[in-house]
Amino acid sequence: MLTEQRYQIILNEIDRKSLVYVSELVKDLDTSESTIRRDLNFLHKQGKLKKVHGGATALDKFINTKDDLLSTRESLNIDEKLEIAKYAANLIKENDFVYIDAGTTTDLMIEFINEKEAVYITNGINQAKKLINKGLKTYILGGEIKESTEAIIGVEAINTLKRYNFNKGFFGTNGISKDRGYTTPDISEALVKQEALRRTREAYIMADNSKFDEISCVTFGQLEDATIITTIVKDNTYKEFIEIIEVAKK
Repeated sequence: MLTEQRYQIILNEIDRKSLVYVSELVKDLDTSESTIRRDLNFLHKQGKLKKVHGGATALDKFINTKDDLLSTRESLNIDEKLEIAKYAANLIKENDFVYIDAGTTTDLMIEFINEKEAVYITNGINQAKKLINKGLKTYILGGEIKESTEAIIGVEAINTLKRYNFNKGFFGTNGISKDRGYTTPDISEALVKQEALRRTREAYIMADNSKFDEISCVTFGQLEDATIITTIVKDNTYKEFIEIIEVAKK
């Protein structure tokens, strides 16, 4: 295949999906990883796409490719997050097997958890500390620690999740889109979220209003995969796709 043909196929895939992975392109184009990386470098320099860890994204102003630092995110929309956190905590019942995702809203939720007869598993370092301090039975996933979010990620975390079946799970997200679902900037963190979501019977996305119509570069779930807990929804067309709990109306 000619180089220009590869470029066009890569750009077509970017246009169609907004995100491509090196591993997928190697398989689809039947070429080496070094060739694909060279192609992506060239197209990035030409201003045709944006390189990210493990792949490339479209040049879309609505696509976020980086996580804010934890300290920055903790101060954003705090009143909304507290309302969401209180509501979510009350959903946990006796004997529940609960997954708690790393994130600022899930972190706030722990302050309001009163159910001591449930079991909690998390990939968040801060979440684990708070759960233990409340005397709750807690497990934490093993794996690599992502500095900016203090989340545990990687193959070891994913393999551990495959052993579990959660009846409830609470997740954060960087973006919610009718077309792209639930998204986050980091591929490794997205893969952990995706696996945990798959293992959860009742999944809840905890998101303040700023997350709607935002897209980060990696999708970890579709809208129908979870119930959204938020304060109030400004765009009611979202309700055509998924159940949404608006805590400001409760």
